Amino acid sequence: MPKSSAQVDSLCRQAQDPAHAAGAAVANPINLTIDDIPVAVPEGSTILQAASVAGLRIPTLCNHPDLRAGGHCRVCVVEIVGQRGLHAACTYPATPGLKVVTSSPSVRKARRHVIDLLLANHYGECNTCSRNRNCELQSLAREYGVDAFRFGQPAAPRHAIDHTSASIVRDMNKCVLCRRCVRTCNELQDVGCLAIEGRGAKSHITTFGDKPLASVVCISCGQCINRCPTGALSEADQTDEIWAMLDDPSKHVVIQTAPSPRAAIGECFGLPPGTALTFEMNTAIKRIGFDAVFDTNFSADLTIIEEGTELLQRLHGALVRQDPEVRLPQLTSCSPGWIKYIEHFYPDQLGLLSSAKSPQQMFGSVIKTYYAEQHGIDAKDIVSVALMPCTAKKFECDRPEMADSGHKDVDFALTARELAKMVREAGIDLPHLPKSDFDDPFETPTGSGVIFGATGGVMEAALRTVIELVTGRKVEDFYENANIVPVRGIEGVRLIELPIPEVGPVPELLRHLFDDFEWLRGATLRVGVAHGTANARKVMDDIKKGGVFSTCHFIEVMACPGGCLGGGGQPIPTSPEIRAARARAIYGEDASYAVRKSHENPQIARIYQEFLEEGPGGHKAHELLHTTYTPRGKFIS
Repeated sequence: MPKSSAQVDSLCRQAQDPAHAAGAAVANPINLTIDDIPVAVPEGSTILQAASVAGLRIPTLCNHPDLRAGGHCRVCVVEIVGQRGLHAACTYPATPGLKVVTSSPSVRKARRHVIDLLLANHYGECNTCSRNRNCELQSLAREYGVDAFRFGQPAAPRHAIDHTSASIVRDMNKCVLCRRCVRTCNELQDVGCLAIEGRGAKSHITTFGDKPLASVVCISCGQCINRCPTGALSEADQTDEIWAMLDDPSKHVVIQTAPSPRAAIGECFGLPPGTALTFEMNTAIKRIGFDAVFDTNFSADLTIIEEGTELLQRLHGALVRQDPEVRLPQLTSCSPGWIKYIEHFYPDQLGLLSSAKSPQQMFGSVIKTYYAEQHGIDAKDIVSVALMPCTAKKFECDRPEMADSGHKDVDFALTARELAKMVREAGIDLPHLPKSDFDDPFETPTGSGVIFGATGGVMEAALRTVIELVTGRKVEDFYENANIVPVRGIEGVRLIELPIPEVGPVPELLRHLFDDFEWLRGATLRVGVAHGTANARKVMDDIKKGGVFSTCHFIEVMACPGGCLGGGGQPIPTSPEIRAARARAIYGEDASYAVRKSHENPQIARIYQEFLEEGPGGHKAHELLHTTYTPRGKFIS
């Protein structure tokens, strides 16, 4: 550990998942009784948590395992023997000797009244709602026997639907004022785009100045969607546009699929979290009508080569040339939500970002150039679709700088939920399909590309390659089975030191840039990992004040908790346990691949030989695979 390990430990403690932090203490157990069942729970637990330990379910609408308790909806009310009135189980602390009743006539009646009142303010048709059959309000209404609108229902919408964002649609007619979106935006992501305004019956969720979502500081991460219990928030659905492209015989429609949706889409079909359907999904996509299905792992490997080369160039500039213009630490640029976050909140630090495009956008450039040339297709007739775990990818597609191919690099970004909708619409039973491989010429996946989906995965993939290129030895000589475990984990921020005791000859791939690596012999590479933009803020503030992370050379930042596998376009619901199951699927798939390092992907070697002839970091690679970003600041006119 570095000398300033106390600073790192402090940051890590601050960055713990709220759900885990809530139940972290195990000393001084509290003994209480719930429905005549004795329960012992850690000090600091709530009645709701104690009921869960006892195997009892208390319904709730505003509570979420990723967020601190709010006590807003009152669906979770319970009786406490000896006390007047009913109490919210999600906020009432478990205390010694407490006797709780979770189901009594008064409790059931109160919960039913709360649900009836919510429905009295809820406008919208369930049959046409994106959350139909996956709506928590709908489920509670069914559970509590709501068969009529006892307090009436709105006859017309009271709010205009906000379609201004490229990523997110807001329909406040369906809002139940649970405040999950507000707490997600403030607690989990530290963006503060959404807020509660007014009191009592005049309460409503709003943005700054009640402006449209596209006119405020929103990073398009979609984390609010994943925690909204109803259809008040959803992704900007592009499925109809894609169906139109598939039905147009003049269009050649291709899709790239990222690893995270493949580890999660099964949840949309009733399978347990972490059920990988990579190759069954390929079959479904081809049956839908796509002309080719490619693996985003290819461009993830390409990203590693370009980003790793950039890191070595920056290190050479700082250590050998001692160039004061070189900016370190280099920050990853794969996550579009993170990119938008730094553009808004730290525009003066954009120079730290890697210039490498995300894998989605790199693949888009390659498809509209190299692939088009290889197959003799006019790039204007290619429709490039990306299956991503992320709603911010929709915004990224529309960035004006993402057109270096002479065309829009990626035309559409589909979420896992949108693809599941298309699969069902086509009458396809995804879980029971036969398996299909990816298509040429990008059919060879690597384990490094797969682990991009988990927090720390980009860093691990980069280190597998950089260690081998610099030392000339197999990464397995340093880490068992090439698993660089120190960069894995659920901690919000991590810092790791990797000594470089020896160096090898410069590999052919990089000889156009370096004569030797002697300048790295005996150096210690310091790398960091952060996930969730609230944790990114801790790292960025630490860098600005010259703290421990300012001494890093390379830092991976992902906008979403858990990384891409917790993205805003993934199946709903989400929780720490669900994200952990998806991560296990991703690492399991990585372990199954014969090729697990980006620089060993034969298709990567081929594209540098046939198309990017100047090699990594060359002029053509920079023209197509790299970009710059826009300082936006916190105020939008």
